[in-house]
Amino acid sequence: MPVRQQTPEGCLAVAIRVPVRIVVLVLVVPVRMVWDVLVVVGRFLRDTVLRPLGRASLWVGRAVFVWPWVALWRYVVVPVAQGLGWLGYRLLVVPVVWVYRYALTPVGHAIAWAATGLWRGVVWMATGVWAGIVWAARGVGAGLGWLYRWTLAPLGRGLAWLARGVGVGLAAVAVALFTAAAWLVRYLLVVPAVWLYRYVLTPVGHAIAWVARGAVWLVRMIFTGLWLGIYWTSRVLLVLPALAVWRWVLTPVGRALAVVGREIWAALGHAWRVAGWISLAVGRFLANLFRWLLVEPTRWVYRTVLTPAGHLVRDVVWKPAVEVARAVGRTTRQALATARESVRQARAGVRSALFGQPAEPRPVHRREPGAAEARTLGRSTTALTKD
Repeated sequence: MPVRQQTPEGCLAVAIRVPVRIVVLVLVVPVRMVWDVLVVVGRFLRDTVLRPLGRASLWVGRAVFVWPWVALWRYVVVPVAQGLGWLGYRLLVVPVVWVYRYALTPVGHAIAWAATGLWRGVVWMATGVWAGIVWAARGVGAGLGWLYRWTLAPLGRGLAWLARGVGVGLAAVAVALFTAAAWLVRYLLVVPAVWLYRYVLTPVGHAIAWVARGAVWLVRMIFTGLWLGIYWTSRVLLVLPALAVWRWVLTPVGRALAVVGREIWAALGHAWRVAGWISLAVGRFLANLFRWLLVEPTRWVYRTVLTPAGHLVRDVVWKPAVEVARAVGRTTRQALATARESVRQARAGVRSALFGQPAEPRPVHRREPGAAEARTLGRSTTALTKD
């Protein structure tokens, strides 16, 4: 474990440490002893009172709140739900499956078969109609081609030659009109507009932009001056005094208070540990005092007085009494057995004198062999085939 390097301490810490530790030790020792007593009492109460009470409360809570709901769920809700599920399956699922399998499926197959046949018929009819239309279109196309080749084409060529001549004349007229209109538009609209933009609107716009830039610069300078004035005023009146108070007043006071607080906290920790040792020593002293004043005399009395007396009572009184009681019990049991046997013999004699001897049971011939006639490994006869 690396050794932690201690920082150099000033005279203030050394001067505060000893008296603070003495005062704190005097104040903390009673608190620590009371705390240790409360801890011991709390542990005793936890082990002897609170833990059994908590277990009993937990058992009662389970018996009152948990087990009835578990029994209700296990023996009421689950069987009822299973019965409802079985009933729903038998009343809803099975009929729906039967209807789907034996009604809807055959109907659907029939509808699909009919729709397939109808579609094939429609496709066949459409194919025939389309073939007729194609054949008719081919005939019409052949007629129109002949008409185009021998009638419309020569007529179109003549009209095209005539239109080409007319178009050349119209194009020359249109070019002349367009050139005149373009010259008029240029010199009546474009040239005046360009002159107005270049020599009127552009200088006016530059003047307006220069005036706007000057106004913006003036406003910016005004706000900059106001901001500098507010900044330096607040700095001189607020920031510098607050900085001086923080640097020359609060920081030294805070450092002194930090040293005092650190020493008080260290003194509290040291005093708490020392008080723990003192409390441990006092507890051990009280435990030894209780042991020597109560436990050891009680143990001595038990070992030197009660144990020999108990052994004497056991050997002189208890064991002879037990032996006598056992002998009396044994004699009583033997007498009772003899009396019962005498009564049984007398009852048998009276029964034989009144009713005679009972008939002897006749022996019944049995097929099972006796113990000496059982099958062995060297004999082929069995118990069933011996007779």
